[in-house]
Amino acid sequence: MSNEAGAKAAGVASGATGVVGSIGTVAAAGAVKGLGAAGITSGLAAIGSAVGGGMAAGLVTVAAAPLALGGIAYGLYKWLDD
Repeated sequence: MSNEAGAKAAGVASGATGVVGSIGTVAAAGAVKGLGAAGITSGLAAIGSAVGGGMAAGLVTVAAAPLALGGIAYGLYKWLDD
């Protein structure tokens, strides 16, 4: 596998892992457990309150985590493979 293809695969794999972790965190963090409307809303609000905001801040936090993980894995793979 070429350096670029391996780095992309590492980024995608870690990003997918981050998505699964984010979904699990939202489902478990709120006052209402689960992935129904109330569970998602309370989960995002709980995560957002941890960073000093509300539901919108929780959404940004949950969306940014997989992107950050994917970018870090991509960069690390390229750096360590050289």
